[in-house]
Amino acid sequence: MMKRYSMWASLMNALMHANFGITDFWTFLLGTIFIVLLPGPNSLFVLSVAAQRGVRAAYRGACGVFLGDLVLMLLSAGGVASLLKSSPALFYFAKYVGAAYLCWIGLQMLRNCWRTLRARGVEIPSADSAVRESKPFNKALVISLVNPKAILFFISFFIQFVDPQFGSPVLSFGLLGLVCEATSFFYLTTLIFVGARLAAGFRRRRRLAAGMAGSVGFIFIGFGAKLAAATL
Repeated sequence: MMKRYSMWASLMNALMHANFGITDFWTFLLGTIFIVLLPGPNSLFVLSVAAQRGVRAAYRGACGVFLGDLVLMLLSAGGVASLLKSSPALFYFAKYVGAAYLCWIGLQMLRNCWRTLRARGVEIPSADSAVRESKPFNKALVISLVNPKAILFFISFFIQFVDPQFGSPVLSFGLLGLVCEATSFFYLTTLIFVGARLAAGFRRRRRLAAGMAGSVGFIFIGFGAKLAAATL
């Protein structure tokens, strides 16, 4: 009897380690794909950089997104949700600063759209007022860190798939994070090459490009409002 119990315990232990402490992996993968495919500030920014400055600059922006997501993963794994719940002042400060930044980007887009529609011979506006002047990596990093979709994903969804009884949660979080980054990489790569192909058409149709930039500006303001209304 003891020998049979020992064999059963060994089998269960092996199965647990085979899952690397991840519960319901396929549900996590499917949910991650759907969430990544939802339009958000990260994808819109990378797409706009690709349309304005080409593939290389867009990949620099994508790297900023990857780093921002990594930071959010580490904060999530470190229990930042509990910290924010226990400190309402910190939570409100973080969300209002992030909301203000997203709204500021949206307003810059609308301003450039208005200038282009009023003047002839003006270059196509970028997704925000400083896409051409600033480093895409830096701006994408900040956008990623204040992205309401990413914040809610990593705080509420990401951590649910790690078995608290597993002896090496760092491994579990690392593997889940790798899945998230790989999914994001393939999606942003698709957007980058789509944006690069759209660039030529936008250069020939300046008013259309201005209208598109203005629409994205309203979307960014909407993202800011959503973050301002977010609760834990």
